[in-house]
Amino acid sequence: MHLRTKEDFVDNFSQGIIRLGLTYYVNDVTKLTAGYAFINHFPADAHKKISQPEHRPWQQVQLHTKYGKKRMMQWFRSEQRYRRKILNDSRLANGSTFNFRMRYNIWYDVPFSKKGIVPKSFSFVINDEVHINFGRQIVNNYFDQNRFFIGLKYHVTLPNARGALVNPFAVSGEIVSNIKGGLGVFAALSLTKKSVVVP
Repeated sequence: MHLRTKEDFVDNFSQGIIRLGLTYYVNDVTKLTAGYAFINHFPADAHKKISQPEHRPWQQVQLHTKYGKKRMMQWFRSEQRYRRKILNDSRLANGSTFNFRMRYNIWYDVPFSKKGIVPKSFSFVINDEVHINFGRQIVNNYFDQNRFFIGLKYHVTLPNARGALVNPFAVSGEIVSNIKGGLGVFAALSLTKKSVVVP
């Protein structure tokens, strides 16, 4: 689950996201996931009095690498975005716009504990993720976002939480830089006896 704010961390809400996925563990390094996300885009300039819903199926390949006690995670994600059309500031229209989006994410986790990444400990996190749009409805905003994240992560068995987000992104060919707040809760339900690590 994600709840994102707009500029200056606490100046109104931007998005609410519920994301679910079913993951197959190929081995200790590689995971394959297929999932679905529901996104609520809170009122904004193009729809000032109403929220815009979005349905988003997605597929992902995730790769894990260890460097001593440090960890690096990368993923490649494909998304199919169905966003409800907007009629005016206070009404939704029938139908949805559609486009594909590809995401590449790299995450580096540096634990503070001498035992490494263990429950009830903190780690320092650096993360960067690039979003690329494509499809017939995409004209000039192929580059969608570049999200750079730096913050702290507290490890518990379930769930995990992480902190602030720095998020520059592009809309309609113009570069816009925003500093946003973000709080994420990540949970993994294992169907096997093997322990599950939430990145």
